[in-house]
Amino acid sequence: MSESVTIRLKQPHEALPEELLMLADPDWEQIEKYLNKSSWTVAELEGAIIGVCGVMALEEHAAEIMNAAVEPAYQGNGFGKRLILHALEQAKNEGCEKVVVRTGNSSLDQLGLYQKCGFRMARIERDYFVNNYPEPIFENGIQCRDQVILEINI
Repeated sequence: MSESVTIRLKQPHEALPEELLMLADPDWEQIEKYLNKSSWTVAELEGAIIGVCGVMALEEHAAEIMNAAVEPAYQGNGFGKRLILHALEQAKNEGCEKVVVRTGNSSLDQLGLYQKCGFRMARIERDYFVNNYPEPIFENGIQCRDQVILEINI
């Protein structure tokens, strides 16, 4: 199956699946803030987008991964890592030197994935999700309270 999945840049005419975006960010209002300001790498299987990774420029030579998600049926096959590494290569080609990613303290799989891609933990913003999201978020039996910020120099 891995061979039949294509990792590529999103075409301007393509729409990203809302349900897929909301796997990584459960608040549509937050997604709308970066959706059209980000460049998107997608994983495509048989004409369907099964994974996304959005990168938004922050300042000169820096960017942030805003959303990275793979359909649950395809998770655990390396597609998330391929998406992120492709997006990092694209950012580097565009002159970016540092990429940041923010995730929740309860996002154990995501924390592992980002570290496998070379990201290092930089800092923690305590109570970020409690203060910025309307509903409590729980993952892996843990309340998502704190935002973990990871960085990589590319």
